[in-house]
Amino acid sequence: MIIRDGNLGDVPAVLGMFDSAVAWLTAQGRTRQWGSLPLSANPTHVERVTSWARTDGMRIAEIDGEPAGCMVLGPPTDDITPVLEPEVYIRALVIDQRFRGRDVGAALLERASAEAAEQGITLVRVDCYAGDDGRLVTYYESRGFTRTETFSVGEWPGQILQMRLPAGT
Repeated sequence: MIIRDGNLGDVPAVLGMFDSAVAWLTAQGRTRQWGSLPLSANPTHVERVTSWARTDGMRIAEIDGEPAGCMVLGPPTDDITPVLEPEVYIRALVIDQRFRGRDVGAALLERASAEAAEQGITLVRVDCYAGDDGRLVTYYESRGFTRTETFSVGEWPGQILQMRLPAGT
């Protein structure tokens, strides 16, 4: 697996990753996170992914030359309480379900921690959907993150998690 910077040419693949995740969640009856319709059909979501690709924060994980996952680093949205120290913030993380079970998410999270360490930053934060059975929150905890605070966007429940890195790593 390699992880590279993303660009505008990755937008269709990233939208496909979101669509595969929505289909997978829908098949499990878990539609509260992103709904049940392909996100590639939602102009707002297409613009969001396109705007991410225009920044220097998009990372694409590839397996055998195929885009397998995407992570976006950047400032948190206005719904998230800011911190008063430097941080690496994971704005989005999505995996193409064709590569489920291949540790793509773990590799991208490790990349975020490595980028933070390279910059001398000791705080990595992420937010995620905290509804249904809480499996997404549990996933981040299994990767070394701890819960900090909850938030809501309308009826959508969210959880902020953080990871503290040792200074000087």
